[in-house]
Amino acid sequence: MSEFWLISAPGDKVNLQALERMNTVTSKANLSSNNKFLIPDLKVGTLDALVGLSDELGKLDSFAESVIKKIAQYIGEVMEDSKDKVQENLLANGVDLISYLTRFEWDMAKYPIKQPLKNISEALAKQITQIETDLKSRTAAYNNIKGNLQSLERKTVGNLLTRTLADIVNKEDFVLNSEYLITLLVVVPKSNYAQWQKTYESLSDMVVPRSTKMIAEDAEGGLFTVTLFRKVMDDFKAKARENRFMVREFYFDEKELKCEKEEIMKLASDKKQQYGPLLRWLKVNFSEAFVAWIHVKALRVFVESVLRYGLPVNFQAMLLQPSKKSVKRLRDVLNAVFKHLDEVAAASIMDMSMDIPGLQLSNQEYYPYVYFKIDLSLLDYS
Repeated sequence: MSEFWLISAPGDKVNLQALERMNTVTSKANLSSNNKFLIPDLKVGTLDALVGLSDELGKLDSFAESVIKKIAQYIGEVMEDSKDKVQENLLANGVDLISYLTRFEWDMAKYPIKQPLKNISEALAKQITQIETDLKSRTAAYNNIKGNLQSLERKTVGNLLTRTLADIVNKEDFVLNSEYLITLLVVVPKSNYAQWQKTYESLSDMVVPRSTKMIAEDAEGGLFTVTLFRKVMDDFKAKARENRFMVREFYFDEKELKCEKEEIMKLASDKKQQYGPLLRWLKVNFSEAFVAWIHVKALRVFVESVLRYGLPVNFQAMLLQPSKKSVKRLRDVLNAVFKHLDEVAAASIMDMSMDIPGLQLSNQEYYPYVYFKIDLSLLDYS
């Protein structure tokens, strides 16, 4: 991915020659690859409307970019097991983003050019806002399932002291439904196995002889059963603790264990069922949002070019892809080629309190030509 510069200059003979000169210099010095960026003849409206629209489009540009980034990041999250495939899913109208940008064509069907600029801007804003609203609801539903599943799955990892025992124990390991007897589960460190076998029957009165059995083992120790009378349970637990045998607070409940297993299976199934439709939605709407974003950029170039260069509408837009490590040199070439455009504005720009139509003074430098950046490196998952 890369950074692109969307610029425009007046379309008169002098400035078209300047553009040709820029193309020649940048091509020979390998400073950038350049493409014409075709913007149709849009309805201009009044100067006051253009000035107001300029500010609105700036906000819409930032909003659209943030929505695109959110969708791209969420595609990365959803494709957690194949992150190397994320980039190939970030397409615009079925092609990679650079191809779409360098061959940009205004979508006449979606954004008819006979309507006022403000209507086009509002249609774009409505579309992007709807995508963001849908994204929030869809991701919330998926995140809820994913979070609950991860919470349950986390219980199946860890050592025998902390992990769930639902997938380890069996009904046969316990004395059940007895008024007097109870089976406890005890975690014994590996180094204490022999001590446990020697002493467990004497840790308290009324321990059933030969009732211990190891039913699970991990790197640190083993999980042993022991059966005893209920009335000595607290005494046995205390004595076991003194000997570094840890009794797990676990009581066998077949229904509860079955529910836990079924819940994990259900959540895993729900996540799998949602994955396909969600990924398809994300891919479609990433494309929709990206296409809308570039149309916002095109609108901004049109509006700023009219405000900067005046009427009748006559300008040429270009898309430049700076070569690596050539950004400063490219900027110097552009400033030199188009410095003649600065004669009037340069005198005014010194007074930063002036509100000069067509000059983007907020958050970026001023250049004698109309300039907007398109940073695709923000979407780079390769």
